[in-house]
Amino acid sequence: MTSSPFTIPLWCHGNRLSANNICQCLEMPDGGLTVGCSGLRLTQVPLGLSNLTVRLFLDKNLLRSLPTDSFSDLFMLDELDLSHNQLSSLEAGCFRGLVSSLRFLDLSSNRLSALDPAALGGLRAHANLTHNPWHCDCRMQLSMPRLDLDPSSLTEVICQTSDLPNLGAVGMPLVLLVEDWDLCLSVRRTTDVVMLVTMFLWFSMVISYLVYYVRQNQQDARRHMEYLMSLQTRQA
Repeated sequence: MTSSPFTIPLWCHGNRLSANNICQCLEMPDGGLTVGCSGLRLTQVPLGLSNLTVRLFLDKNLLRSLPTDSFSDLFMLDELDLSHNQLSSLEAGCFRGLVSSLRFLDLSSNRLSALDPAALGGLRAHANLTHNPWHCDCRMQLSMPRLDLDPSSLTEVICQTSDLPNLGAVGMPLVLLVEDWDLCLSVRRTTDVVMLVTMFLWFSMVISYLVYYVRQNQQDARRHMEYLMSLQTRQA
């Protein structure tokens, strides 16, 4: 293997980054490239990455989110390291184009709290999801069956916060938590309560209308009877 520095055009908010921010490129025997952009304080995925890139290291940067089609040109990408960034959101389609090639995805040590199937886009990679502030709730429970990640990846989704904090959920893997508890139960209970309150209010309105209708008819009937009696009195 031969190693040589490989400069990639890097842009941040429309300004050219310093020439000191250089991604190192390692050419592999099969012609693929290993590109290392670690620790460059990047705030976005660099433009101009070669479509021959097989391994891409973007760890230890300042990435906060991944826009749609962030890696769509890297159809040979096998390994992607995004660990030790500040990722808190993954936009839908951010991994588009990687479904057939990506086998390893490192998202550890970020700020992710939810797994969105639309963001993962059907990835079947083995993912490192450790050291993220995952929030285990009904949405996460419903998302799990739609995730195509390697099943062993999901054992690393540890609940840092949960909708069941008083039941020992914090610190548990999500896959174990959903086996013992229904995280959507509180949502369903809330929905049931709302439905009951709505039905009660509806019935109250119906009953109030019936009472008003009966009383109004009684008053009309009384006035009619009084009128008839007054007619009889006049005739007498």
